[in-house]
Amino acid sequence: MQFICYPKCSTCQKAQKWLNARGTDYEVRHIKENNPTIDELKTWRMRSGLPLKRFFNTSGLQYKELHLKEKLPYMSEEEQLALLAADGMLVKRPILAGEDFVLVGFREAEWEAALPAVQN
Repeated sequence: MQFICYPKCSTCQKAQKWLNARGTDYEVRHIKENNPTIDELKTWRMRSGLPLKRFFNTSGLQYKELHLKEKLPYMSEEEQLALLAADGMLVKRPILAGEDFVLVGFREAEWEAALPAVQN
């Protein structure tokens, strides 16, 4: 399982603390140093069942500076994927990626529901 995060992000820190308290095995990946690829993003989207829009970090500075709230509705899926793959800071985090599931953002109840099925 991969835990894709930005170490300075308080939500990522909270999620990592939660994983550690449960004794979960995972590999840490720094999202800014190791951007997700377009293929990874496509796979994660499919496994998560989420719309691509949910993979954007809408609270981030880059999202706001690029005026993506206004631009995204007019961009193709390929353009959106290329944008996400170009800058890890545009990607919503943390992401927990397993063999057959992907969780985007940290919602404790959602992670609680997904992980017992994964670990048992």
